[in-house]
Amino acid sequence: VIMDRLNLNISTSNKSRRVLTICVPVLNEKENILPLYERLNLLSYTMESKCDFEFIFTDNDSTDGTWEILEALGKSDKRVHAYRFATNVGFQNSILFNISQATGDAVVQIDADLQDPPEIIEKFYDLWLEGNLIVYGIRTSRKESWLMNSTRRLGYHAINVLSEHPIPTNAGDFRLLDRKVVEALKSTKTPNPYLRGIVSRFGFKQIGVEYARNERTLGESKFH
Repeated sequence: VIMDRLNLNISTSNKSRRVLTICVPVLNEKENILPLYERLNLLSYTMESKCDFEFIFTDNDSTDGTWEILEALGKSDKRVHAYRFATNVGFQNSILFNISQATGDAVVQIDADLQDPPEIIEKFYDLWLEGNLIVYGIRTSRKESWLMNSTRRLGYHAINVLSEHPIPTNAGDFRLLDRKVVEALKSTKTPNPYLRGIVSRFGFKQIGVEYARNERTLGESKFH
């Protein structure tokens, strides 16, 4: 159920230009919204010769003022689209809805906590132009405890042993999807989607990009 919606037209001077949609699911991330937006906005100028940008935020019923910040962004930048759910629909459903609203030729999903560096998106985009329909980030290192890192490795191993469609090890939800992949995802009908697994099942041409994941500096993780 959607309680509020900002759906402002994308400001593009040339309709034939490619559009890159940046999808950001958020939950109580008021400290990170503006720092993330500033870096993404700077990236849009860096990539100005390549494509136009669209930003879509889905607010999963935040209670800390996140929505008010998104409202202000939507009024100041017509590339920003923001949706707010009337209840917490869960992270995966929030992503799926977000992606389904994208109009871009390619769609990038990134978390709001700035642990995944937005600047890598340009590398994702260039690899997409080479014909890769899925470009995903591979975390070569992450600033977490030994126990958490060991648990994650065990989790990936268990998933890939049990699953008919293995997922790339150390790859999260930070990725670029071609329009064909987006349309395939939009046809997904399940109340509890696991998008990494679904995307792997499609079998589209894909490639990974290695990067070091940063530590969260503002706010608290919403995943325990």
